[in-house]
Amino acid sequence: MVLVDDVLMFPIRSVLWIFREIHNAAQEELANESESITAELSGLYMMLETGKISEEEFAAEEKTLLDRLDRIQKPDRGLEREDGREQKQDQREERSVA
Repeated sequence: MVLVDDVLMFPIRSVLWIFREIHNAAQEELANESESITAELSGLYMMLETGKISEEEFAAEEKTLLDRLDRIQKPDRGLEREDGREQKQDQREERSVA
């Protein structure tokens, strides 16, 4: 009976394993991108200190890099709207009204 259960559960376990591997790969990619942006920021600070770029250029590049870093590190990516309210809260409100 245990063998039959293992055979029947194999497709489900395989799919779950695939999803875990995809999740792990995505997390690793985000970590690598975060490290890359941090390295770019360090290089940018060095360029400013050596006088290779102006403060205006530095400010523009820094803002771009910090925005990218914030998007990566934000825990609920994609759930917050421009007005600052979360979509989950809006959905709950709509359900309670309906």
